[in-house]
Amino acid sequence: MVVPDGEQDGTPAISSSPSHEAGNPRPEAREEAVQILYEVDQLGAAEIPNQTDLSVRARRLAEGVISEREQLDAAIEAASEHWSVERMPVIDRTVLRLGLFELRHERDTPVGVIISEAVRIAKEYSTEKSGSFVNGVLAALARSERPT
Repeated sequence: MVVPDGEQDGTPAISSSPSHEAGNPRPEAREEAVQILYEVDQLGAAEIPNQTDLSVRARRLAEGVISEREQLDAAIEAASEHWSVERMPVIDRTVLRLGLFELRHERDTPVGVIISEAVRIAKEYSTEKSGSFVNGVLAALARSERPT
């Protein structure tokens, strides 16, 4: 069973950090998308607030996650075994939603890259144990979303 360990009382706000792969905008766009999705989740909003500085890719990812949120959450709950999405730390559920959206729609991005980046973001912005939770859930989802 995959469970989120070490859930924090208050989820920290996400701050911008430089891209971890110099010259590659993908990690930066993922972090931008996680930041805005975190904000949308915390506000209970149904759309992205006016953000003029959001990159095209980050906006596309975030809008996709928002539009498919119910379907993403249902799949995440099924893969996380006995954990509702609402009980997960905000960062963890945000990263899982983004990772699953990428698995479904970013076919040119290898599964390993999607999972690795999701784990990195979860570790950086949530808890150390969140990385293993995100890894387990996304790996299970990858087996069904992109069977080899």
